[in-house]
Amino acid sequence: MNKIVDEIIDLMKSAGTRPIETGVPGLWMIKGDIPAHQLAALYEPMIGFTVQGTKILSIGGRSTTLEGPSYYVVPVHVPATASVHPDRDGRTYMSLGLELNQNVLQSLLRDLPENLIPTASEHFAACEIDIEFMEAWLRLLRLTNKPRDIPALAPAYEREILYRVLMGSQGWYLRQLGLSESNFSKISQIVKWLRDNFMRPIDIGEMASKSGMAINTFHRQFKRATGLSPIQFQKQLRLLEARNLIAYEGYAVTSAAYQVGYQSTSQFNREYSRFFGSSPARDTKKLRLIESARD
Repeated sequence: MNKIVDEIIDLMKSAGTRPIETGVPGLWMIKGDIPAHQLAALYEPMIGFTVQGTKILSIGGRSTTLEGPSYYVVPVHVPATASVHPDRDGRTYMSLGLELNQNVLQSLLRDLPENLIPTASEHFAACEIDIEFMEAWLRLLRLTNKPRDIPALAPAYEREILYRVLMGSQGWYLRQLGLSESNFSKISQIVKWLRDNFMRPIDIGEMASKSGMAINTFHRQFKRATGLSPIQFQKQLRLLEARNLIAYEGYAVTSAAYQVGYQSTSQFNREYSRFFGSSPARDTKKLRLIESARD
């Protein structure tokens, strides 16, 4: 296994502290001392492979330690905060990500016997990665040195990675996501709507009705899929957008708060400080200093 990890690390030598697309569709890499503000984001549906070091990912009130080598699954868009750290020997954090392709997933599910896939999953967690799974990642990453092989081989390696996740402890999430009539799939559609409409007031009853669920069932399924209640999800989307407006587009704090849907600046300040760990003014001053030093 060490030889496989060493080759993966060598193939990631061009990675930096911002996500880099590899040339293989949907595959990106990142490494180094990544600023915490960059890791506070709306995470896209993906399979993550922590190659080396540790990532501590916080969703809602729960933090999960993702220590390499291991993998994890983010099945739907979710707002989160995170920090990364070197491993015990001081070696830098390194990670690969593969975007979840709904079409590939659905095609794979059609080809698999239904009783082969696990019917329940653990909560979001770091998952042990075995040699066969790691080799699939390595084959995909090797294609970065052979671009002409990407169209023919990348889909096969991507399909293998999805298959091995389906067979693992987080497989239930992928299975539910790929079934168009499952509650999980319906929740993913609501998540997409919230992403585009987070500044508008939300009606839980209406969203539950659109999903064909009772309100209590909708709440339970939404939290199972995202780790957050619908109101928490909307709030954190608003805070992430407000942070961008203040730090990078020059908005005043009050203007940004109203722009993303807050009616009370004091409430906005409280919730911003709770989510990001400092007030909007202090936080954005720090962000601008960090970014100016990196440019």
